[in-house]
Amino acid sequence: MSVSPSPLVVRSRRTRAGLVVASGMIAVAMLAGCAPEGPGGENATGTAAPTGTATDAPAPGPSAAPGNTATPAPEPAGTAVGITCDQLLTAEDVYTFNPNVGTAPDYSPTSGGTAATAAKYDGIACGLLNQSSGEVIEISVAVPNDVLMTQLKNAAVSGSTAVPTYGTPPAIDGFFSKSGDSGLAQVFSGKYWLTASSTAFVEPGEPLPLLKAAVSHLP
Repeated sequence: MSVSPSPLVVRSRRTRAGLVVASGMIAVAMLAGCAPEGPGGENATGTAAPTGTATDAPAPGPSAAPGNTATPAPEPAGTAVGITCDQLLTAEDVYTFNPNVGTAPDYSPTSGGTAATAAKYDGIACGLLNQSSGEVIEISVAVPNDVLMTQLKNAAVSGSTAVPTYGTPPAIDGFFSKSGDSGLAQVFSGKYWLTASSTAFVEPGEPLPLLKAAVSHLP
């Protein structure tokens, strides 16, 4: 004899079945909403996952203006003359001036003299010796820059006497001065500064033959 379930039992089974179905649908819905991201930051629905908030790149700041640099003042200088002592005054020039005069052996410019100044600024300093009297004649030539040339001319004008026989200005400006027992002749010819100094020079005309010969050999 079979026993039929009571109506109360049947309703209880149906209620449990409904709860199971509903729980399964909720679980499926939750899984769909939490799908993992795929390659490239996309989730399972194909929508790209946000990577952050875009911001504008900062504008470059103003470049610093170059600072003002002071231009250094020009300094006294000189350039090479391009000739030797033997070319400035040849043996014939020296013999014509005085047969007793020749090249001074072991010559070096007198400290503080014009020949030493010429040598300092890439010029040449030459020494001649009077073999009879023992007097030394210093001959020098230099090519000063504008700054040095102005300084030398100003010093000559203020401390010497102009000598027209040395040449015709403005092509050639000549000066003569005495300091103690030594006489100094200076000639400014174009870009050249030529000097001749010695205790043998008492008058402006005494170094004139050497000066004229030296000027004629300047490059």
